Amino acid sequence: MITVYGLKNCDTCRKALGWLKAEGIAHRFHDVRADGITRADIARFAEAAGWEKLLNKASTTWRELSDAEKDGLTGPRALALMAAHPALIKRPVFEAVGKIVVGFREAEKAALKAVSA
Repeated sequence: MITVYGLKNCDTCRKALGWLKAEGIAHRFHDVRADGITRADIARFAEAAGWEKLLNKASTTWRELSDAEKDGLTGPRALALMAAHPALIKRPVFEAVGKIVVGFREAEKAALKAVSA
């Protein structure tokens, strides 16, 4: 089973959930804002995908951060920011059989099909 981490109001998350259902891929949704997310989960995602890929710099939350929070960003500081502001986590994040997939484009769809086979 694939766990989908995201936000219930995120259009990309909704598209991903619809696609998983249409493909018949078993999944469950975990809302990082409503259900919470641990720093250990974020660290696991970052270790697998890289904190640079996991950090959503296109988000409104990112734009609302102060320059001091954004300047000189390092991995540990990025993880702390994502833990404090879960909306900074790029969505969706998929986890299945020890594999982490971040985002929802064609390459990610192929990876999801491979882990669900």
